[in-house]
Amino acid sequence: MSVSGLNTDFYELTMMQGFFLAKHNPGVVFDMFYRTNPFNGGYAVFTGLNDLLDKLEDFTFSDDDIAYLASLKKFKPEFLEFLASYHFSGSIHAMDEGTMVFPGEPLVRVHTSLIDALLIETFLLNTLNFQTLIATKAARMSLAASGGPIMEFGYRRAQGIDGALSASRASFIGGTSSTSNTLAGMKYGIPVAGTMAHSWVMSFSDELEAFREFARLYPDNAILLIDTYDTLGSGIENALIVGKELKKKNLSFGVRIDSGDLNYLSRAIRKRLDEAGLEDARIIVSNDITEDIIQTLVHDKVPIDSWGIGTHLVTGGTQSSLNGVYKLCSKQDTFGQYIPTLKVSNSYEKTTLPGIKQVWRFSNETEGALADLVTLEDETPENGCDHTFFHPFTEMDFFVMKAKNYTSAVPLLSCKMKDGKKVGVSPSLTEVQDFARKSLDGFHASYKRLINPHIYKVSLSRKLKDLKTELIMRVKKGDA
Repeated sequence: MSVSGLNTDFYELTMMQGFFLAKHNPGVVFDMFYRTNPFNGGYAVFTGLNDLLDKLEDFTFSDDDIAYLASLKKFKPEFLEFLASYHFSGSIHAMDEGTMVFPGEPLVRVHTSLIDALLIETFLLNTLNFQTLIATKAARMSLAASGGPIMEFGYRRAQGIDGALSASRASFIGGTSSTSNTLAGMKYGIPVAGTMAHSWVMSFSDELEAFREFARLYPDNAILLIDTYDTLGSGIENALIVGKELKKKNLSFGVRIDSGDLNYLSRAIRKRLDEAGLEDARIIVSNDITEDIIQTLVHDKVPIDSWGIGTHLVTGGTQSSLNGVYKLCSKQDTFGQYIPTLKVSNSYEKTTLPGIKQVWRFSNETEGALADLVTLEDETPENGCDHTFFHPFTEMDFFVMKAKNYTSAVPLLSCKMKDGKKVGVSPSLTEVQDFARKSLDGFHASYKRLINPHIYKVSLSRKLKDLKTELIMRVKKGDA
C-alpha cells in the first residue's frame, strides 16, 4: 500500500524544488538522534524502524498528490514531473529496533541525495519519535509492574487511527501483553483483549443479570466490571454469585476495577474472593494508571494480577514528544568526496557531531552494558585494549575503559536499507519485543529506575573529538 509523499513539511518541498532547479543535489549523510531522555528517565527504547522501512519502500506521489501540488501554483511542471516518478533510493544504517538507547548517539544514518534526505525528514521523525516515546513509556510501566501483564486499553485516546495503530505497535515492543485495538491485532499479530464497559452493565435491568449474560456469552473470559454502582456492595456481591456459578463448571473468572482507591479496593476484593473460595479469580485494574502508581502498588504488594493502561501510555502521558532531531553530518564536495559537516551552536550540547559515525557498546558478562562510544565509521576499537572516552559536551576527558573491565565492544549501526530496498527479512513484532526485553535486561537496574536513574555514559573517541574541535575552530575563524 503506497504512502503519500505529502507526509512532509511544505518547506521541505519548496527547498527540494530550489535544489532541483539549481541542479544542486549532492550526496549527503544525515543522523537521527535525540537530546534528552523522555520522562526524566535514564534511557529510551528505539522503536519504529521496521515500520519506517516498510513505508519508505512505498513512499510515492499519487496523481491526486501531484494535482494538489499543481493547484498551489508554487511548483514548476518539471519538478512535479520529477515527483510523479519519485521513489526513495537511499540507504539507511540504524540500530536494531528495540535497542536501549541514549541521548546524543546516532540511532539512524541516512545515506542518500540531498533532495531524498529532505523529503523523508518529517516522515522519519514522526515515525521514530512517536513510537520510541510510547515504547519507552510501555517499558517503564512493564518494569514497574515487575513482569505483570499490561493490557493496552487506550487506543481511543491516541491521535487518529494511524496514531492508534502506531501506539499499539510501540506499546507491544515496549512490553505490553495485548491491545484493545482490533485492527492492530490483525495488522501486527498482537494479542487482543478487552472486558466490558459500564454501558454493558447499565443496559440491563440489574447488575446481576448483566454479569450472568456476559458470563454465558464469554464463559472462558468472564472479566466483570464491578464499579458501575457500588464496588464493595452490589459489584462484588453479584460478581461472587456469578463466580461461584462459573466455578461449578470449572471455569475461572475475574473482576475489573476502574475507579477509586485501587490499593484499598484490591485488598478488600481479594479478601472477599478468597473467603468465597474463588482464590483463582483475577483482579484487573485500570483508571488513568501511571508507572509511578504501578510501582507503588507493586511495592506495597497490593494483590493485582494485571493492569489496563490507557491515556498515560498511548499519549506519552506527561511527555508530549521525543526530542529527536535529524541533522546533516557529511556531504559530497565538488570532487565527489564526502566531507564532515556540523552545526555550531552557542550551546555546546547543541553543536552536532560531524562525519559518518558508528556507535560501539562496551559490555562485560557480569555487569552487562558499561558505556557507549561514538566513533568515526572507519574506527574499530580493538578488544583487549584500553580506550579513552571523551565527554560529548565538554572539553574534558571522560574516563578510560580498561581492557580488564570489558569483554566485548559491539557496533550498533548496521545496513537496514540499500538503494531504497530493505536488507534481509524484517523480524516479526514478537521477535522485536523479545529483543527489546533482552536489551533492557542487559543493563543494570540503576539505569532503569523511575526516579533519579544512574546516567549511562555516551562518549566520543579521540578521533571524533579532535575532528569536532577542529571544525568548531574553523567556524570561529571564518574558514568553514
